[in-house]
Amino acid sequence: MLHLKAVTPTVKTVTLRLVYAYYLFLAFLYDSKKRQRQHQQGFQYDAFVSYNSQDELWVLRELLPNLEADQGWRLCLHHRDFEPGKPIIDNIVDGIYSSRKTICVITRSYLRSEWCSREIQVASFRLFDEQNDVLILIFLEDIPATQLSPYHRMRKLVKKRTYLTWPKPGKDTSVFWQKLQMAMNTNKGENPILLGQEN
Repeated sequence: MLHLKAVTPTVKTVTLRLVYAYYLFLAFLYDSKKRQRQHQQGFQYDAFVSYNSQDELWVLRELLPNLEADQGWRLCLHHRDFEPGKPIIDNIVDGIYSSRKTICVITRSYLRSEWCSREIQVASFRLFDEQNDVLILIFLEDIPATQLSPYHRMRKLVKKRTYLTWPKPGKDTSVFWQKLQMAMNTNKGENPILLGQEN
């Protein structure tokens, strides 16, 4: 007689599924709420910046001065714009849905971060839900596709979307900033001309 062994999911697997379902549910709720607000009053920010704290110097020295000071964009940054005392995931969802775009600053540190993973999940959920050009990927490091393999969501995004690559040290950054400005200016149905490989 053949005995079939019951396959029971581990507590960790069940917990991960529940957490993921919770984020999707949160994103759905915020999506409908934010859509109503956006139609009434527009976005609070031009872009939410998703980055790992180890890359904060680049964000503060390069991205912030160029986009806010030079271009006049309003960015949502963790250290400055998150509401104190509010759960982090609520701050993340609020920041992403009250911004026209989400800029993800990708490094190996970013890929290892649990919070960055949650931010890109919410941002990609919004991208697929709205079918709108709301996500900009910036790679600060050369990360081979093989190293992206464990990061299923990131690998899928990179395969389907163009992205920007920060130039190597000593190279001119003007083309990078022009392309980022183009990406910031795109709306629904527009395709930014972004080539991530030539820098």
